[in-house]
Amino acid sequence: MVRINLLGYKGYYVLSNIHRYYDLIDDVVIGKDANVENDYYTEIVNLCSANNIKCYDRGKEPKIQSRYLVLIGWRWLIQEEATLIVFHDSLLPKYRGFNPLVSALINGDEYIGATCLLGEKEYDTGAIIGQLKVKVTYPIKIKDAISIISELYLDLIVCFLDMVNNDETIRSTPQIEADSTYSLWRNEDDYFIDWNQDAEKIKRFIDAVGPPYDGAKTKSGENTLTIFDARTMRDVTVENRVPGKVIFKDSDGLVIVCGKGLLQISHFYKEDNTIFDYSKLFRLKFV
Repeated sequence: MVRINLLGYKGYYVLSNIHRYYDLIDDVVIGKDANVENDYYTEIVNLCSANNIKCYDRGKEPKIQSRYLVLIGWRWLIQEEATLIVFHDSLLPKYRGFNPLVSALINGDEYIGATCLLGEKEYDTGAIIGQLKVKVTYPIKIKDAISIISELYLDLIVCFLDMVNNDETIRSTPQIEADSTYSLWRNEDDYFIDWNQDAEKIKRFIDAVGPPYDGAKTKSGENTLTIFDARTMRDVTVENRVPGKVIFKDSDGLVIVCGKGLLQISHFYKEDNTIFDYSKLFRLKFV
């Protein structure tokens, strides 16, 4: 009755926790994601093999025979004729589109959430089947936020599969179009820190694009550096404020001037993954 297209940790977590519904799953289609540390491709393959679930690589799957096609963590357009059931990392209609969870964390939203919705021609516009949210406390790392969303996905898919198992009509509610916002896709340029922003937002940015993603970037001279952690500091009055310049240095790291506030960073990683040695340096500017 159901085909599930899976990608990443969220897909693996959901599939590994719905054992009692395995008899409803016709097959699984999996994709690969080179933009994260671990796309859980191997773990999903092994899980399917251990439970005798048919599993296909994206692009090699047979024509769908299932009534429903469930998309979890999926990043590609679908043209199958089955009823699409989409799982999305936001409280729709807010943050339609790409990496909505990253956008929510950068913006410092009080709540993060997940939505199960009907797929439509225009992405993330379909009627909402279910929606859950969790209040978050900052700072929070993206890896921890993904774990939270994965648990919400599990609760939502259980509700959906119960309706399928009981042969119920899938109940849904149209989105309020006037409340819609969109989140754009990110490329390599979007990982670079804008030091003109306030320190709190830069801190949230660093946490939001860290592992399993590539990490926040900055440049100093010819070096492209990656930052995985930072700490906000009490601001001081700087008469000739230039965001990105180092203002203090101690045993805990460098303190950098932001558009508003200060940020302390201990470790910077070069492109070869070695630590950038600033022990004999002070007059540094990051851009």
